[in-house]
Amino acid sequence: MQIENRTPYDKLSRKIALIVITVSIAPLILVGGLIFDQFRSIYRSKVYAHLAEVVDKHKDNVNNFLSEKQGEVQFLTRAFTYGQLTDPQFLEKTLKSMQQQYGRIFVDFGVIDRAGRQVAYAGPFDLLGADYSNADWYLNSRDKVTGISDVFMGLRQSPHFIIAVNSGEGEHRWTLRATIDFLAFSHLVENIRIGETGYAYILNRNGVFQTKPPASRDSNLVLTPYETVRKPLTAEGVTIQLSKGSDGEKYVTVSSQLKGGDWKLVYQQNASDAFSAMIRSEFFTLVIFLTGGLGIIVMALYLSRKLVTRFRIIDEENAMMNRQMVETGKLASIGELAAGIAHEINNPVAIMIEEAGWVSDLLEDEGRDMSCYAEISRALEQVRTQGGRCKDITHKLLSFARQTDSRIAEVSLPALIEEVVEISMQQARYAQVSLSLDLDRNMPLVRASVSELQQVFLNLVNNAIQAMESEGGKLTISCRAEDGQALVTVADTGPGIPESNLGRIFDPFFTTKPVGKGSGLGLSICYGLIHQMGGEIEVESGVGLGARFYIRLPLPRSGNGQEYNKED
Repeated sequence: MQIENRTPYDKLSRKIALIVITVSIAPLILVGGLIFDQFRSIYRSKVYAHLAEVVDKHKDNVNNFLSEKQGEVQFLTRAFTYGQLTDPQFLEKTLKSMQQQYGRIFVDFGVIDRAGRQVAYAGPFDLLGADYSNADWYLNSRDKVTGISDVFMGLRQSPHFIIAVNSGEGEHRWTLRATIDFLAFSHLVENIRIGETGYAYILNRNGVFQTKPPASRDSNLVLTPYETVRKPLTAEGVTIQLSKGSDGEKYVTVSSQLKGGDWKLVYQQNASDAFSAMIRSEFFTLVIFLTGGLGIIVMALYLSRKLVTRFRIIDEENAMMNRQMVETGKLASIGELAAGIAHEINNPVAIMIEEAGWVSDLLEDEGRDMSCYAEISRALEQVRTQGGRCKDITHKLLSFARQTDSRIAEVSLPALIEEVVEISMQQARYAQVSLSLDLDRNMPLVRASVSELQQVFLNLVNNAIQAMESEGGKLTISCRAEDGQALVTVADTGPGIPESNLGRIFDPFFTTKPVGKGSGLGLSICYGLIHQMGGEIEVESGVGLGARFYIRLPLPRSGNGQEYNKED
């Protein structure tokens, strides 16, 4: 099992991202959920109220239609006598008059005697003499002044319903029957169309259709109510129920009583169709919330990583500064040690030079006759020369070691470079490296830290010598003023730097030297010091082409405000 290595920065990044996401998304979810719930509740109430209003309005229309037709037939029994209505010509004339006035809503008229036999008939069918004594509509309406039958097929084998009005008393009791056009009646209900699946129909007490059901309706569909949204306030009020169909879909069912409770007007619609606008709004709202949440998550991850990356850089810079301080402390300690050693060496060397001079004086006075006089004189002269050279070296070493002050001062770059080269001369001889200097001694002074510049040049010179120590080579150092800047070039003929490493040589702890021969901080420290002075350091190299470092330091402006120019 592989264990995932997680750094403290990765954990910090995850914690920051989690906090930002939680603080940002939690209010969004709470507020969005509250708005979402309120919107759904309000929209559902609006839909239910609209459907209830539509069904209630159509209920009134159907009831008014039935009442009007019932009243019109009842008016005929009051306006005309039994004798008039049983006259075939008069009854036919009356039917045509009613059809001209109200349209072909009335299909036919018939007068039925007390025994239930049709004694007069006007209409398109041959129904004169028809016996209705056992017909349900006739039996149900005999004890009433008026009655409206259910829709049935009857003798004409087509759906219709009858309005019956009874008149007279006792032996003279008779009935006027009017057949109502089924299509005209069905259109009153079929006009209730909302959405793609909404439709209306009428049922009687036995659940039999009194209007033509839509062709798209599944005749086998069974609805099981599971929630009553709105109960009727009156006996003929509107009831709204949520039902589950046998097809697995949810339906909104709105119903109201007709004809005194004998019929029921039912409106039915698929719930997804009834609330389609709400569902679309919820979908787009959800997409917006998800997009916003995703944006918050992405930004939280991005910002947390960017912030933690910045923390890591700061920590690395602090660590590098700490290491620089350690290196500076080491250099100071080495400088003090070198100063002590140089001082201790300087005293014996001075005594050696003095003793060589004293021996030389004795030889002049008493040893001219010696056969080896010339050889002894040459040896003493060599002792004095080499002793003086040692004294000069220790003097320069003492001077270099004592310059540890990082305060800004006016510095002569050519003189400083010569001093550094003198210190590195012996190391160059051992590595078979020849030194070449091209220094403009007339260039102006630069304002910088002497000790820091010494550290930079000494590091570059030592790196160049170490790069060429295996096969030898040539180290060229030039210094001149160019475009208002002091340009120092340190070039060697060593093996060069691969192109893949050029972008990393100034990174802390990057080194190609063997373990124990380099810390990878030298060039990083040089880069930091030069940039602190307001300058720049660049490198050009390639495999087999040597390396060339360019150091540019700002030159002070002249008295008239213009920068120094070599040609002036």
